[in-house]
Amino acid sequence: MGENVLIPIFGILLPILFIVAFFTFLSIIFWVSYRKREREAFYKSEILRRITEASGESAKAAIELLKEDDRLKRISAREGLKIGGVVCIGVGIGLVIFLWTLIGPKVALCGLIPGFIGVAMLIYVFLMAAPIE
Repeated sequence: MGENVLIPIFGILLPILFIVAFFTFLSIIFWVSYRKREREAFYKSEILRRITEASGESAKAAIELLKEDDRLKRISAREGLKIGGVVCIGVGIGLVIFLWTLIGPKVALCGLIPGFIGVAMLIYVFLMAAPIE
């Protein structure tokens, strides 16, 4: 009789425990990333404050450093869009093949949606985005 009582308790408590652990883990990840962004913003504001106080070549070098940092961020964002576009195209092609085989050609056209999203991302990156100096 004691064993029969434990099974429903574990059947209810175990998923609740996993859900609580998952959301606790997510909140810690978001908190750490927020703190990192906050520190980066603080250091950047300190650099800008020191630039305004300094003059001459050191100020020019610091401004060039900030410009280079901004350029690297834009390059990284553009590379992320390229990867995302290629992945979306791959998912779309795979979905078309899978649905065509499983269900038929009419439903398989749903796979074109992520494919066209990927094509749109690549068109933006290569044709529409502002050039990076």
